[in-house]
Amino acid sequence: MTKHRIGVWLIGAQGGVATTTIVGCAALARGLVEPIGLVSALEPFRRLGLIGWDRLVFAGHEIRKTQLYEEAMHLVRESRALEASVVEAVRDDLEAVDRRIRFGTVYRVGAAIEKLASPEVPREGSARQIIKRLQADFTEFVQSEQLAHLVVVNVASTEPPADEAVLPKRWAELEPLLDRADCPLPASSLYAIAALQEGHSYINFTPSLGSRPTAISELARLCGTRHMGCDGKTGETLLKSVLAPMFAQRNLRVMSWVGHNIFGNMDAQILNDPQHKQTKLVSKDRLLAEILGYRPQTHISIEYIQSLGDWKTAWDHVHFQGFLGTPMVLQFIWQGCDSLLAAPLVLDLVRFTELAWRHGQTGTLTFLASFFKSPYEVSEHRFDRQYQMLEAWAQQMPTSC
Repeated sequence: MTKHRIGVWLIGAQGGVATTTIVGCAALARGLVEPIGLVSALEPFRRLGLIGWDRLVFAGHEIRKTQLYEEAMHLVRESRALEASVVEAVRDDLEAVDRRIRFGTVYRVGAAIEKLASPEVPREGSARQIIKRLQADFTEFVQSEQLAHLVVVNVASTEPPADEAVLPKRWAELEPLLDRADCPLPASSLYAIAALQEGHSYINFTPSLGSRPTAISELARLCGTRHMGCDGKTGETLLKSVLAPMFAQRNLRVMSWVGHNIFGNMDAQILNDPQHKQTKLVSKDRLLAEILGYRPQTHISIEYIQSLGDWKTAWDHVHFQGFLGTPMVLQFIWQGCDSLLAAPLVLDLVRFTELAWRHGQTGTLTFLASFFKSPYEVSEHRFDRQYQMLEAWAQQMPTSC
C-alpha cells in the first residue's frame, strides 16, 4: 500500500456530505467502524493497494461560516444519522480540517445558494481572477501538507441549469471567455478549471455543470490530468438502474414510472427553488429511456420536508404491461440517510482516482460510471454493466504492494 499523502479538497466542505465523508474517513483510520458501504473495500479491489484512510488529508472551500464539529453534531441531534461517540472520538480531526477550509466563490451559483453565503465570501473579480484565487488555495494546501497529489471533489449544492449550447467546444475558444464580465460558466466549472489547469484531479459529485463541457474535458487531456462526473447515484436512481434492465430483459413494457422524493437537509432546501431543482430532475430522469430503448411517461418530484432532516424517502410507482397486454404494478419505498449514502462513494471515488493518477491514467475516467446518474461519455446506464466496467479496469491494473 502506498505511503504518500493525498489531498482531498471538498467543495462544499462543511455541508452534510462533506462532513460525513470527513467523519467517516477519520473513523476508518482510527479503526472505529467497519468499511460497510464502501465499494473499494470489496474483494475485487483489495489487491490494488488502494490508498489507506490515514493517508488522506482533507481541506476545502465553503461559502458559509460554520464548523465541522457543529455540522456533525447537527447530524447527530436533528437527523440521528451519526453516532455521537464517533463524532467525539474524531473531534480533533474535524478541528484540524476546519483550519484548512477557505472561502469559495458564489459566481453564478444561483440565488438560493447565494443566500446562504457569508458576507465575507469574495464577490469581486472576473472568472479568471476567481480561478487564480482558488488555485492559490490549492497550492498553499499541497505545499504546506507536502502532498503528492490533490483530488478535488465537488459536493456542493446543485446550481441552476447552465446553457451548454452557448459554450465553445474547444478549450482555446472557451478560455478567452474567462475575462468577460458575462462569462457563462458557473462556479462548479470554475472550480473544475482551477483544478485541472494545475494538474489536480476533479470529480463532480453534483448534477451541476462542472467539467461536463467538451472544452473543459479537453483541458483535462491537455493538462495530463483526469476528471469524472456527474451526480452521485445513491438512492432512487440507483434502484432504477437495477430494476429497469429487468423489465427490458423480460420484455415487460413500462408504460409509466413515477417517483416522489421527500427530504429535509440543506440540499433539499436548495432544490426547493424551481431553478435549482430543474438541474436535478434532468439528471434523475435521463437513464430510463437509455435502458429501455423507448421513453415511458415519467414524473419525478422532489419536495423539501424540513422535519425529515437528512433522511430521504422515495416512493416509486411503476405501471407496466405484461403478457396479453395485462397492466401490472410494481411499487417500492426507498428510505436512507442522504449523507451516509453519499459519503462512502466519495471516499471510493477518491481512492480509485488516486490509483488512476498513480498509474498515469488521464482524461475522462469512464470506468467510474457506476457511481453517477449521468456519467460523462458513457451511454451504458445499467448498473450491473457499469459495475463490470469498474471490475474490468481493476483486473487490468497491476497488483500493488
